[in-house]
Amino acid sequence: MLKQIVNGHILTPQGWLDNGSLIIEDNTIKAVSNSDLHIEGAEIIDAKGCHVVPGGIEMHVHGGGGRDFMEGSEEAFRVAINAHMKHGTTSIFPTLSSSTVPMIEAACETCDKLMKEKDSPVLGLHLEGPYFNPKQAGAQIPEWIKPPVAKEYEPLMEKYSCIKRWDEAPELPGSVEFIKACRKHNVLPAIAHTRATYEDVVAGYKAGMTHATHFYNAMPVVYKEHEFKVPGTVESIYSLPDMTVEVIADGIHVPPIMLRVVYQIKGVERTALITDSLACAASDGDVAFDPRVILEDGVCKLADRSALAGSIATMDRLVRTCVLKAQIPMEDACRMASETPARIMGVLDRKGTLEDGKDADIMMFDKDINLTYVMQMGREVTNTL
Repeated sequence: MLKQIVNGHILTPQGWLDNGSLIIEDNTIKAVSNSDLHIEGAEIIDAKGCHVVPGGIEMHVHGGGGRDFMEGSEEAFRVAINAHMKHGTTSIFPTLSSSTVPMIEAACETCDKLMKEKDSPVLGLHLEGPYFNPKQAGAQIPEWIKPPVAKEYEPLMEKYSCIKRWDEAPELPGSVEFIKACRKHNVLPAIAHTRATYEDVVAGYKAGMTHATHFYNAMPVVYKEHEFKVPGTVESIYSLPDMTVEVIADGIHVPPIMLRVVYQIKGVERTALITDSLACAASDGDVAFDPRVILEDGVCKLADRSALAGSIATMDRLVRTCVLKAQIPMEDACRMASETPARIMGVLDRKGTLEDGKDADIMMFDKDINLTYVMQMGREVTNTL
């Protein structure tokens, strides 16, 4: 079936296109046309002057709609995924916080199944831990945190091709071996929950750790040892131009001025937007998946208020925060929500931009940066046009 999106402000890799149209056949973008003449037999979708941009690619999200991916069940996965799709996420890498091996196995089985479904938004599983520095545990379950254990991670990566990313602290013993194992199995190793020194970051980078998880969160900035300043993990990552980062762009985890600084230093092509959302995101009413966590001031916190625990953000909020609060141009905010995650996760050949032959994953925003429409693989998910 043919569909044609007309009367929109279309973001293409070459820039904005006005008075053009997107032609979609089944689940694929057939053409990006500079004409908005109606095609005979096509279903016409009037964008009503909205920004037409690539669908959001969520590479770090723990749950939504009242469910958490740590549950491991197919029902929990589907509820959380569908909740985020309504807010602009058209591709997703479900994320597990530090978990036991049986929990990881259960989530892998579910993820494998969903990935095999036609037009699935699920692109793989993201493991956040448990190989972290206990002094930077944050909201991770401290009892499960430990250094890398080869007899755990090797069999998991051997068995489950759905594992696409694994976060770890590079200062831990056995870290280099873990990073190399990730690369051998085409898993992206990322630095997280860490007190890594400059030397640790460089060693990890040379071994293949090229990405930083929720940049600025659960990692130190410059500090003093006696009378001397020491570069923190943040500055060490800045010093490596090719290292990519992701930021929780809810305006709380990383204040808007710092979002702009990351954007200015790392640039569009090395900065991805994430929600790092918990089960209470995109949910109606109170959710108590983790009794250690409270919802306060528009963010999740540990009950003792010692640390932020995750966000309640959705994809549309990331874009809106960047544009309206961090003063980042709309086209760049949208690229960081789609194109850059696609590049980092190795799916730019089919996701992340509006081009001929790519998957028909689309968001639309009005002039006030409110989400008005979502299409996932040619299927309408949300329509408030």
